[in-house]
Amino acid sequence: MKNPDPAGTLARLMAAALSGQLAALNVAIPCRVMAFDTSTCKATVQPLIRSGSANPALIQSVPALGQRLSVGGVEQVYRPALHVGDTVLVVCADREIKNALSGQMANPDSGRTHNINDAVIVGVFPASLVEG
Repeated sequence: MKNPDPAGTLARLMAAALSGQLAALNVAIPCRVMAFDTSTCKATVQPLIRSGSANPALIQSVPALGQRLSVGGVEQVYRPALHVGDTVLVVCADREIKNALSGQMANPDSGRTHNINDAVIVGVFPASLVEG
């Protein structure tokens, strides 16, 4: 019987642990809009990528980013207009964003990172922009 290679065993163990950690990391997720509140610019979204056999849980109260643009030298504010069924890209902030949403410097209340509770809608996929 061959002697096991301790370095190889350790490398496989570390690779498996790292793979598990990376699988739990949320960065950007394509989602379907299930509901949108125009007054708060927040949506309920359904992630469109499964990581197992069950559908992923809905993500509630996801803020949608607006835009402030200068058009013809006139500044205009554009609020999102999302429709049920739109496919959007949701990104998960590096750290908890709840305390920073007011625009003030803030410390997070938790140590969570890349969590779906800190998701933000950054845009709509082109297929949802087609008028039909």
